[in-house]
Amino acid sequence: MAKVTRSASGVRRSAATRNRQQKTRAARKHTVTLFDRVMALLPFTDEQLHKIFLFLIISAALAAAWLVASLAGVPQMAQARMAVAASDAGFEVRKVKVTGVERMNELKVYERALAERDRPMPLVDLQAVRARLLDLSWVQDARVSRQLPDTLIVDIVERREHAVLKKPGRLMLVDVQGHELEPISETNAKDKLLIGGPGAQTQVAALDDLLKAAPALKSQVAEAEWVGNRRWNLTFKTGQVLALPEEKAPAALVRFATLDGRHRLLGGRATAIDMRVADQAYFRCSDGPCNLGQLVKTDN
Repeated sequence: MAKVTRSASGVRRSAATRNRQQKTRAARKHTVTLFDRVMALLPFTDEQLHKIFLFLIISAALAAAWLVASLAGVPQMAQARMAVAASDAGFEVRKVKVTGVERMNELKVYERALAERDRPMPLVDLQAVRARLLDLSWVQDARVSRQLPDTLIVDIVERREHAVLKKPGRLMLVDVQGHELEPISETNAKDKLLIGGPGAQTQVAALDDLLKAAPALKSQVAEAEWVGNRRWNLTFKTGQVLALPEEKAPAALVRFATLDGRHRLLGGRATAIDMRVADQAYFRCSDGPCNLGQLVKTDN
């Protein structure tokens, strides 16, 4: 019988092969375990994950079909087939979730978003939905997104009410930019800043900046009238009227705040104060013109 002698190099090659195979099996086991752990962390059920993977597979296949169809000149047909396939797989709008609504009528948001109900997800035009929402008077901004498999997410940024605009025959709630929000009754308009006068709607933001110059007086202003499309008359809650100049109105308002702090003009005898002349203040009392000396003496 012939004797077979194995060389040392052959033994080493065999051992190396077995070592590589063991490492390969260990790596595969580790990869599968890691994959399972990652999948367990995802906030989806097995059924949802199955649908998502199915949708991705279908989307990839249909994307390839769409590319071929596009090259053939029939992209609309490819898009329609993609939409039908997605709908059949359960990827169509069935629910709408709205966030960010506090003051406005939430039903108006749902009315515009639910126009997409039962539409296949790939066919939902998110920008068109957003545009419809921006038509709502209270909506300053809107973000619309898909949440697979069947939900539209709508996040609303509302405008903030700022004052009440006096218009012919009605009162209108407006934001700080003068954007009209909704009509408001006289009863509900009480204790809110009233703004009036031709062209006043375009000056709401400027008025807000003006009142910020004298924070102590801001809460005391009940009404502001835009006069001659160039300057403001302010009516305080005491009923007294302050006439401000066309130019340097903030400085004039600060001067009045200083005088009021020293002499307590608000709630005093003067019914009107005219500060349209630089560095001057003219007073009118119920019985005619009066001066600061008379007012101070009377108050004392």
